[in-house]
Amino acid sequence: MSIQRLFFTAFFACLFSISACKTDKTPGPAGASGADGAQGPQGATGAQGPSGPQGATGAAGATGATGATGAAGANGATGATGATGATGATGATGAAGANGATGATGATGPAGADGSLNVKSYLFINKSVTLTGFTTFTLPAITQDIVDKGIVLVYFRTTGSTGGYFALPYSEVDRTITLSDFGVGYVNIKANFSQSGLDFKIVVIPGGDVTTMQVAHPGINLKNYNEVANALHIN
Repeated sequence: MSIQRLFFTAFFACLFSISACKTDKTPGPAGASGADGAQGPQGATGAQGPSGPQGATGAAGATGATGATGAAGANGATGATGATGATGATGATGAAGANGATGATGATGPAGADGSLNVKSYLFINKSVTLTGFTTFTLPAITQDIVDKGIVLVYFRTTGSTGGYFALPYSEVDRTITLSDFGVGYVNIKANFSQSGLDFKIVVIPGGDVTTMQVAHPGINLKNYNEVANALHIN
């Protein structure tokens, strides 16, 4: 078939179709829906848009209530004492301080029992006592002032003894020796037995010195020759 004949055939077919459509205007029934086509591939992710403006800061919340204070923990046990550390080096000597002001002169104290006291002591060696009469010792140091205000103390021991002196009055078993009396310039000794070979120590203390001795040596035992000798510095 030639191209020209095909052209004319197709042309007349079209005219026939157009003529037929114009004659019947009622639409035909809707055709069935076609099947959904396959989903196309996902497109690329678009670029990120700009960030929005920052919102305003919210108001600060109210402060919460203070929690209760916890109970104090128990004290731990005391640890053992550590060893003593080594002694540190001696520090440098500090500068001498300034001399303080001179204090006021104190009151004068009582005179001590020393050479300033007018105490006299006498030693009579290898003397005797008798049952009858007195043993008399002459002592010019016993003045009327001594008789009125002073003290006369008499001690004795066996001649050659290295022991101490015994004070009068003395008593042992049935034997006694006493200071019978004294006056201006003398002392009388009385015994109830006779014996020789006795040493006598006679101490004469003026009245004023008695007071000084009692102040300087309160409670001194006048019957103890050693205490009296130490207090009055008697050799």
